[in-house]
Amino acid sequence: MDEQDIGTALQRQVLDAFQHETPLNIVGGGSKSFLGNASQGQTIDVGKHRGIVEYDPRELVLTARNGSTLQEIETALSKAGQMLAFEPPHFGDNATLGGTIACGLSGPRRPYCGAARDFVLGCKLLNGRGEILSFGGQVMKNVAGYDVSRLMTGAYGTLGIMLEISLKVLPRPAATVTMMRECDPAEAIASMSDLLGRPYPVDGACYDGEHCYVRISGSAQVVKEARTKIPGEVMAYAEAFWYALREHELPFFSGQGVLYRIMVKPATPHLPIAGSWLLDWGGAQRWLRSDEDVAAIRHRVELAGGHVTIFRGADHPNKIFQPLPETLMTIHQRLKASFDPKNIFNRGRMYPDL
Repeated sequence: MDEQDIGTALQRQVLDAFQHETPLNIVGGGSKSFLGNASQGQTIDVGKHRGIVEYDPRELVLTARNGSTLQEIETALSKAGQMLAFEPPHFGDNATLGGTIACGLSGPRRPYCGAARDFVLGCKLLNGRGEILSFGGQVMKNVAGYDVSRLMTGAYGTLGIMLEISLKVLPRPAATVTMMRECDPAEAIASMSDLLGRPYPVDGACYDGEHCYVRISGSAQVVKEARTKIPGEVMAYAEAFWYALREHELPFFSGQGVLYRIMVKPATPHLPIAGSWLLDWGGAQRWLRSDEDVAAIRHRVELAGGHVTIFRGADHPNKIFQPLPETLMTIHQRLKASFDPKNIFNRGRMYPDL
């Protein structure tokens, strides 16, 4: 079956689901199935709808089908000396582009280069009526429907199936060095937060509870100069460290307790919550392993102006994501009704009412 036939088969399945109001569980490579709540309904397999549709390294734009694996995309980019700048985690060899964008996942480079949604230029969407719609384009100046393409990022497939996605890509840096130094949490938070306001070519900063790691990338000369201004020693095997951080393969992630993803302002002081901590994104994304009650954790984080997502290890149906205020939930419900009027896509994956 060729790609056109696969796309037609997917459309037929959605049309049938729309007619009979049958819920569908969208599945690609399955590497992100642990995220969010369990979806209800019949499986609709989008993993075979794959392949790079168009890629011109001179234009820094790549368009690929939703079932394309991150591995094949990154291999093609690497041959041209380019990369997905938002450094998406895979969480498995079968990780697909569609699943990555649907979950809105970004790696350590996110606060310095931008999030996944910042690089989405356009998409071809299969909505809940079985209609194929196109939004955005393949250039940044083409803004027609641009926000709709970005809206799909992080929607967990609740609004539709992204058949094709166009992304802006960037050249790989010529040189990269990671500086490492021992410090306490307060020093690490102050240092990483300060770097966000400095004109240094930082594209990664994290703290593992003992050491602060700062990655600097750019031309050889720029990196050489920045090394003299950022304290610490040059880290050996730094590439393996950042890979392990991105893929949650550091020892911290295999520890005891529920894994929480906490988002706060980078300069937020260390939060008084019992457990083990790892700070990424210059202090803005904080991973917590804790056995404390989720409501108590959310209360303390909300007081600091942040929000909490249960990432792994908890059995809290419908409490995975931060509860939404009534007005914001109403907006989400209206968007859902517009794109998926019979609520067939990934029902309950994010919230019971979506």
